[in-house]
Amino acid sequence: MRGRSRFRTAAAAATAALLCAGALSGCTAGEPAANGRAASSTSKPTPKPTSKPTPPWDVSPASVAAVGDSVTRAFDACSVLTDCPEVSWATGTDTTVNSLALRLLGPEKVATRSWNLARTGARMAELPEQMAGAAAERPELVTVMMGANDACRPTPDLMTPVADFRTSFETALARLRKGAPKAQVYVASVPSLMHLWSTGRVSPMGLEVWKLGICGAMLTDAEDLSAAADRRRAEVQDRVVAYNRVLSEVCAKDELCRYDGGAVFGFRFDDGQLSPWDFFHPSRDGQARLAELAYRRITKE
Repeated sequence: MRGRSRFRTAAAAATAALLCAGALSGCTAGEPAANGRAASSTSKPTPKPTSKPTPPWDVSPASVAAVGDSVTRAFDACSVLTDCPEVSWATGTDTTVNSLALRLLGPEKVATRSWNLARTGARMAELPEQMAGAAAERPELVTVMMGANDACRPTPDLMTPVADFRTSFETALARLRKGAPKAQVYVASVPSLMHLWSTGRVSPMGLEVWKLGICGAMLTDAEDLSAAADRRRAEVQDRVVAYNRVLSEVCAKDELCRYDGGAVFGFRFDDGQLSPWDFFHPSRDGQARLAELAYRRITKE
């Protein structure tokens, strides 16, 4: 009897070893079987995390709020030292400009479905407050054109630090998202102040007007071509480039934000597209060009 028992035990062990050797999953030597059967080592595959779908961009928003500075207020576009919002590239009603709001909404809805909250002279530090005002209107699109005044200080050392510029812009987008989480945002780049200097400095009248103190960091002593003047202007232009980098980077983190890709910075305003009173701000024609650039970017599928 004992011989038979030892034989049965050895046979069972040999059979288990053969089964383990042929199985896809390994067996652990000496591991007891549950209820007389080998424990399964097959594991369930780890589910892949599902990514949140990117909200689709609406190429025909039904309302527009504009925030920014004197460019969006169309300062000096109609008469000297005054805002002229009716020819604003963003929300104007003048058909010769054909503003963004006119193109998107049509003339019958511009008055009730668009808001111009920009302020002449504003710098980026003011944008959070403007964005909060825009959010209160619950627009489907918000346009942003801000930053030129941060570089256009009396001297380069007074320009807004890049870190402060970034913080203000991030705060502004957060304010908008708090009140209008689904609003789309179009961000225009800061124009090239170096190009504006090179275009306006050939105008005798422009040179006289600039002496009144317009954008001193770039335009002071506009005829001075010395190495020191070149370095000063280059410092201002470098700051504008840095501001545009911030606008691009911060906007890229918001899935409902579109930066213009440097379109406004790269646009070469000629003398006919600059104000005949200050040779710096966009004229009616310049405003029309800004509207065209914005419309092209916003309606791109």
